[in-house]
Amino acid sequence: MKTLITGIAGFAGSHLTEHLISQGHEVSGIILPGEPVENVRHLLDRITLFEGDIRNSETLQPIFSKARPDWVFHLAALSSTGASWNNPALAFEVNVIGGIRLLEACLPLKDHLRVVLVTSAEIYGGGDAAGVLTEDSPYSPRNPYAVTKLALDLSAEQMARANDLQLIRMQPMNHTGPRQGPGFAITDFARQIVEIETGKGEPLLKVGNLDSSRDFSDVRDIARAYTLAAERGAAGEAYLICTGKCWRIRDALETLLSFSEVPITVEQDPGKIRPVDSNTFSASPSKFAETTGWRPEIPFEQTLRDTLEYWRGKG
Repeated sequence: MKTLITGIAGFAGSHLTEHLISQGHEVSGIILPGEPVENVRHLLDRITLFEGDIRNSETLQPIFSKARPDWVFHLAALSSTGASWNNPALAFEVNVIGGIRLLEACLPLKDHLRVVLVTSAEIYGGGDAAGVLTEDSPYSPRNPYAVTKLALDLSAEQMARANDLQLIRMQPMNHTGPRQGPGFAITDFARQIVEIETGKGEPLLKVGNLDSSRDFSDVRDIARAYTLAAERGAAGEAYLICTGKCWRIRDALETLLSFSEVPITVEQDPGKIRPVDSNTFSASPSKFAETTGWRPEIPFEQTLRDTLEYWRGKG
């Protein structure tokens, strides 16, 4: 199977690339001109990279003509909630306009193409404490990133229906693990711990809100989910991807600190507090599990340890 990934050199994109190669697929991907490829450097002799900007349809059409994919995975995005607060216009341009341009490029190949489009469970705003978050829950985006992902989700659904495009919309909750960049809680904790362990920082870890909770999946489980969506997902459907279990940020940090080689003091940094912070309650991955057989396999404690080891390797 010939696959094309936007955001291939990113966090989730690199893990998806590894998984697709392990399954025998031919993989190509789109990167921005000059974008670092460190996450996929070990795979460069096994993949094809195209430079282009998903916001520019003139660069997308030649790429699709050369790649001729059977599956497209759209992962490219401005994915940091914090960054979306700092520049909501850019978040909208990349996440919404870029996503629409990407789908437009898919249409000429629609007779044989399946598209897996990644939006976010943030479109539901974390759900209601009185119930379980599902694909039928009301939308309630609480930050600019979530607003852009909801706009893309709804626009993509309409485009696919109007053009008979086989589209599967994935709505993952938080996922973390090795290679995730700065700007996310778990990776920021792990990076700071390693800096302290190596003497590059004082034994003081600065944090934001520790009382919120998240449903964390391991990025490698997410990569399997995206592949199964292409294989078995029902065109036109949206799937919530999560573990069904929430962790308090405080508990995740304490677990990471238990792996630390040195004692560390924790201090709250007001600059790390978001204007509005979604809080995840109970969520269900049952629709996707029943359709594809997917189940999360990697314990969160292993995800935390692997993330810390990743940063130790970079230190």
